[in-house]
Amino acid sequence: MTKKERYQFVISYFSTHSPNAETELIYDNPYQLLVAVILSAQCTDKRVNQTTPAIFGKYPDILSMSKASPGDLFSLIKSISYPNNKTKHLIEMAKKVIEGYNGQIPMTVGELMTLPGVGRKTANVITSVIDNQPNMAVDTHVFRVSSRIGLTSNATTPLAAEKQLVKNFPENMIHKAHHWLILHGRYICVARNPKCNICGVKPVCKYYNNLSKPIRQ
Repeated sequence: MTKKERYQFVISYFSTHSPNAETELIYDNPYQLLVAVILSAQCTDKRVNQTTPAIFGKYPDILSMSKASPGDLFSLIKSISYPNNKTKHLIEMAKKVIEGYNGQIPMTVGELMTLPGVGRKTANVITSVIDNQPNMAVDTHVFRVSSRIGLTSNATTPLAAEKQLVKNFPENMIHKAHHWLILHGRYICVARNPKCNICGVKPVCKYYNNLSKPIRQ
């Protein structure tokens, strides 16, 4: 099977079975999504969604976040992983948006990456989710799943995987393909003991096909 055929199968499968795939983070605007994504690093979306209502209740916009007391904000996110760093990043991010972008969340990867606490993955998430830009955020799930299926090959870094995925998915599907892969990795193609028995992608999956090969004596 060629890589093109594998991509065609994956696109067809997920277009049919997950046509409305989207982020599981709960948000109402770009500011809220940016805060949620920063908090989600090394943390589950479920935990973030349990935490953000109180944060947005006290800091409803970027201006109020820029004026937040570190101690008060920390008390709201202390159940999140790395709360000290994230407290600092959120306040500094908000100040940068106020001072450098007139209070508006920027919507290019380059500009977003100038904000404290925002790396390439986060910037790709924001631009693809908010603006449907053809940017592929590669987290641990996307990195694992794309390699296992065979959508990427010899990609040793998230950036290398991102470049291969962006090259091979149709441009108008890249923003959705991120959600296909991350949700598949979260619920089916899990890190340990992937649920191959219920996986609809296994006909084209390199990982599964290698498992299915008879052992030579």
